Amino acid sequence: MELVLGKWVFGFLLSCWLIFTVSCSVEGIHGDSKVRAVNLGGWLVVEGWIKPSLFDGIPNGDMIDGTEVQFKSVTLQKYVSAEEGGGMNVTVDRDIPSSWETFRLWRVSESEFHFRTYQGQFLTCDGYRSSVSATAETPSRTETFYIERNSNSRVHLKLKSGIYLQASIGNQLTADYPGTPAWDDNAATFEMTIVANNLHGDYQLANGYGHDKAKDILKTHRNSFITVEDFDFLYRHGINAVRIPVGWWIAYDPNPPAPFIGGSLERLDNAFSWAQAYNIKCIIDLHAAPGSQNGMEHSASRDGSTGWPMSPDYISQTLTVIEFLASRYAKHPALLGIELLNEPSAAGVPLDLLVSYYKQGYQIVRKHSSTAYVILCQRIGIADPLELYQANIGSTNIVLDLHYYNLFDTFFVNMSTVDNIKFIYNSRETQLQALNSANGPLVFIGEWVNEWNVTNGSQKDYQDFGRAQLEVYNAASFGWSYWTLKNDRKHWDFEWNIRNDFLQLGRSPDVKISNILALLGTTFICFFLHGIL
Repeated sequence: MELVLGKWVFGFLLSCWLIFTVSCSVEGIHGDSKVRAVNLGGWLVVEGWIKPSLFDGIPNGDMIDGTEVQFKSVTLQKYVSAEEGGGMNVTVDRDIPSSWETFRLWRVSESEFHFRTYQGQFLTCDGYRSSVSATAETPSRTETFYIERNSNSRVHLKLKSGIYLQASIGNQLTADYPGTPAWDDNAATFEMTIVANNLHGDYQLANGYGHDKAKDILKTHRNSFITVEDFDFLYRHGINAVRIPVGWWIAYDPNPPAPFIGGSLERLDNAFSWAQAYNIKCIIDLHAAPGSQNGMEHSASRDGSTGWPMSPDYISQTLTVIEFLASRYAKHPALLGIELLNEPSAAGVPLDLLVSYYKQGYQIVRKHSSTAYVILCQRIGIADPLELYQANIGSTNIVLDLHYYNLFDTFFVNMSTVDNIKFIYNSRETQLQALNSANGPLVFIGEWVNEWNVTNGSQKDYQDFGRAQLEVYNAASFGWSYWTLKNDRKHWDFEWNIRNDFLQLGRSPDVKISNILALLGTTFICFFLHGIL
């Protein structure tokens, strides 16, 4: 009887150990049950807010690609307007500027530009005595305009032929100003307002400096921003993975399409070697897709538009990039997973198109690896993460990536420290519990940060906020990844937060497992001493 009971207890303990270990572990992570990662943002995909100094030397740097401008005639005191937002004539007859009166710059040189309208057309003019219209679908010579600036926001606009534009008495914009205008109040002089200059990505950097200068700047940046010493730092602080954003042009290294600059592939190879040396895993994250999947600088958008879902060629090209990455790194011992697309826009990317792309991307990764995790990012904006649970994208090692920021929404603006922490427990934790228990992908908090809209927060406030996030995000079935390792803004900078004790990582999630295993081991010993086994 004692022998039977002993076998039963031993089997029970072994089953408990196996069930707990399997249900709470991620394949390939050594020494920890889940992913505890840091993003290497701003390295192989440029984000100007992470390192603003990269853009300091661009001539006319406030007029890079995507800058939004408005023009007001000094004689008529009216704004230049593309009727209906584009596709029709251009007038100079608006008292108050809005979207029709706002143009996005496509930079040709430091003084030559294309003007894109709200609806996507370009301003065009056939030449002398012609009126300007907003009817061109693609820009070329007749859509190229020079901007001459003086020191007080006044500008002149002229064609490549040298003819200056003027605001006519009939409220038209015409190419017929006689001679060269002065900077007084004349029909060829306009006041230019820069409405927004928010895009500082790879496109803006490369096109702003020009290829040769941009190549030098990016080579220096890529060689110094992330190094092997950073992997040593991460290893010493219990980080077991890195999420590495890359741009689509990496697949065409060393000579990607203009204006993008080669060299990022070599650095990604280095990251894999460094990760292997420190027993750290790598997640490759396709952060920037052709045409841009969200219109943001980190997707390498030229002017803020979301072109990726508009062209089958872009989708096909993106799948080619996934094929390249999967075939190159699938057998590398440091690979943990491939994220097929970062932050597709809910407003710009239809769900059915995204699901179709995700299914094709999953099959590509599976062709090269049966174990690599395939990571699907939730659409940003108003989108329910459960939409991807119901899509039946793949059968094994699927992960859903959620990005949790107590920022970027007016909802968080007036929240106190206590309010922010309550939101983490009441909202984030509730959603995580629901997703963890759902029949679908593992859950990954792929981006979060120890920053908020609280002003003058104390060190203890930040510690408490970080502790709440870690406690909740540690419960995600796949794990989490902090955004980002290095940043010009100190509270976004993981290294700064750790070194200055604003973020206290504490013990890794596997401590709870260890405690339970220890308890089981103690129980086993007690049974043995009492003669049960």
